[in-house]
Amino acid sequence: MLSTIRPAAQAPVLETGRLKLRGHRLDDFIPCAAMWADPIVTRYIGGKPSSEEESWTRLLRYVGHWALLGFGYWVVEEKATGNFIGEVGYADYKRNLGDPSLKGTPEIDTPEIGWVLAPQSHGKGYATEAVRAVIAWGDGHFGPSRTHCLIHPENLPSIRVAEKCGYREFQLTTYNGHLTTVFVR
Repeated sequence: MLSTIRPAAQAPVLETGRLKLRGHRLDDFIPCAAMWADPIVTRYIGGKPSSEEESWTRLLRYVGHWALLGFGYWVVEEKATGNFIGEVGYADYKRNLGDPSLKGTPEIDTPEIGWVLAPQSHGKGYATEAVRAVIAWGDGHFGPSRTHCLIHPENLPSIRVAEKCGYREFQLTTYNGHLTTVFVR
């Protein structure tokens, strides 16, 4: 399914009442790296802050998704301030999920949605607002196919966002030696 998607040159701009979602630019590197270096942000995403090198690779991966696959991640900006507050989008990371292995599972052979917000933006409903905008875009882009997300079982705020956006728990597995819950929509 993923190989039939037509590539696009860049991310379209999406807007909600309070947020603007746009493609990554070079000047996003500093706030992106700062967010990913924060232990609060990475507590449930890999468990350790990202180095500058890892954040740079992540930024390039985001742009590459759009160029090669026609989907990817957006920067989330607060409309009122123009501040970078996080990232949300779809990816195909070719993840090797562990025990039990989900390789070849139809629910997992779908675009993976993900979101991350800087700590100062937590608890304001921004994640749900951004995820809903991306899902609406995805429904138009991917059609009626499923999507999935991976969430650490203790990350209750992200689980609430997923459930509010129509995701349901599918299976508990591991990724890079850490427990993760797969949710599908």
